[in-house]
Amino acid sequence: MPGEDFAASRTEFLRNHSEESYAFSMKTAISIPDSVYTDAERLAQRLGKSRSQLYSEAVAAYIIRYDTETLTEAMNKVWGTVGVHSDPAFSSVTRRILGRSEW
Repeated sequence: MPGEDFAASRTEFLRNHSEESYAFSMKTAISIPDSVYTDAERLAQRLGKSRSQLYSEAVAAYIIRYDTETLTEAMNKVWGTVGVHSDPAFSSVTRRILGRSEW
């Protein structure tokens, strides 16, 4: 299934950027609002994760969401595996939808 390759890439990325690799990672200091800190502490405790692991996973997830180059590469890989088949009806609907979308 096309989404499985992307999901596998996402899972691998998170695995490589989680607690296991934390010991070999950069230490940093950040400033966050008290309310975010409190919510993060509560969530880390509920999930049984360290604060560092929670923040590391959160940043990794943020990178996955907003790193458009990596997303494009993953989608291109999926399309390369699945192949692109031109369907005139689908193309017509896609053009109409994209024509109404803000870019």
